[in-house]
Amino acid sequence: MKVIIDRFEGQYAVVELDVGNFVSIPKVLVPNSKEGDIVKIEIDKEETEERKKHIQELVNNVFED
Repeated sequence: MKVIIDRFEGQYAVVELDVGNFVSIPKVLVPNSKEGDIVKIEIDKEETEERKKHIQELVNNVFED
């Protein structure tokens, strides 16, 4: 998904979604950005899977028989 930074309001960036709606996101998520910048938001499936495996390993170690 791509969003366009419309403006900044305090600690938030107001972004326009593909469908024309506007939402506020914390400014810290888009450091060094300016009005008009396009920000790409995506899910990193590979890193998500690695994290799930790591967490499962930790759980297995804690509850080991």
